[in-house]
Amino acid sequence: MPKIDEAKIQHLLNRGVEGIYPTREFLEGALKSGKKLTIYMGIDPTGDLHIGHSIPLRKLREFQDLGHNIIVLIGDFTAQIGDPTDKTAARKKLTRKQVLENAKDYKKLIGRILNLKKTTFKYNSTWLNKLSFTDLIGLFSHFTAQQTLARGMFKKRMAEGKDLFLHEFLYPLMQAYDGVAMDVDGEIGGNDQMFNMLAGRTLMKKLKNKEKFVLTTKLLEDPTGKKMGKTEGNMIRLSDSPEEMFSTVMSWNDKMILIGFELLTDITDGGIKMFSDALKKGENPRNIKFKLAEEVVKTFYGQEKADKAGEAFNKQFREKEKPKDMEEKKIKQKMINIVDLIFELGLAASKNEARRLITQGAVKIDDLRMTDVKEVLGIHSGMIVQVGKRKFVKIKV
Repeated sequence: MPKIDEAKIQHLLNRGVEGIYPTREFLEGALKSGKKLTIYMGIDPTGDLHIGHSIPLRKLREFQDLGHNIIVLIGDFTAQIGDPTDKTAARKKLTRKQVLENAKDYKKLIGRILNLKKTTFKYNSTWLNKLSFTDLIGLFSHFTAQQTLARGMFKKRMAEGKDLFLHEFLYPLMQAYDGVAMDVDGEIGGNDQMFNMLAGRTLMKKLKNKEKFVLTTKLLEDPTGKKMGKTEGNMIRLSDSPEEMFSTVMSWNDKMILIGFELLTDITDGGIKMFSDALKKGENPRNIKFKLAEEVVKTFYGQEKADKAGEAFNKQFREKEKPKDMEEKKIKQKMINIVDLIFELGLAASKNEARRLITQGAVKIDDLRMTDVKEVLGIHSGMIVQVGKRKFVKIKV
């Protein structure tokens, strides 16, 4: 019998959630009905599992902790087609051998988030390989070309004169059929998967006259709207070491701190508000980001390894090349523009020189490189300002 825990249900419905279909009320009613729901998340093994996958997996864990059935669907068939979502060109086709090689460690890594004893793993080749051409034509009849062409990335590619291959039209249909084949009650995925998952809702309604709910999670994006990726160098693989995870989080833009806490950690909403308030009052973002890195590593490796990763980071980056007899200077302001700070500390002969040093990347505040001359800093005791390789000042307040 599933648990009806009001606090946990509200947390599930709100934390990190972008959208719920058909409605939030529909899912809330299902969770309070006492019925044991079957919910799934699909993952195509096109590469390494990464931190983005952990967001909907963590949401699945909330359903699991309430006593519902959880399925992780390995898209060994659909991975060979290639999901066109967010792609400006067709994906490179993978062989079945490549797909299975990519997936070999998935179960072990997913076990860091889900309770494997209560998780069912399925492969969609089990049913998709069995579909006949007649079956496919029957499925095609439930969707229109206009529905598919309405996808943003398809419209953009056509406008840019880029190729749009027919096999890419098949992908949403195959993913839609997965839910029907498993007869699930709901599906979870990132908000970028909304089109595919809603296609599944449509097909479930037409073939089984059943309302399948869809829950989309927020995406972990940088300030420009880009998801974590290999190209940007800010992606964390779930197979990364604790030290690698920690240092990558510390390299993230400061604007990702609060959404990082929301999507990747168990810090309470009250705790996140406390961090938000501290940032508004001028707390050094590095200190709060350090806590985020610690919490992320703890999620996958436990507190002990998170502590050691933090110690290793400090040893490598905070203590490196710093003089023991560092000069100390007082700053009265609680908030100050970075140009004014460099000039007042005597680390530049003029404000114009301070601007030049900042834009050239020669200035670091607590080991974080600063390049924006408009940056306003919150001053705290012990803050270390570095210009070039040899000029250091420790601030007293």
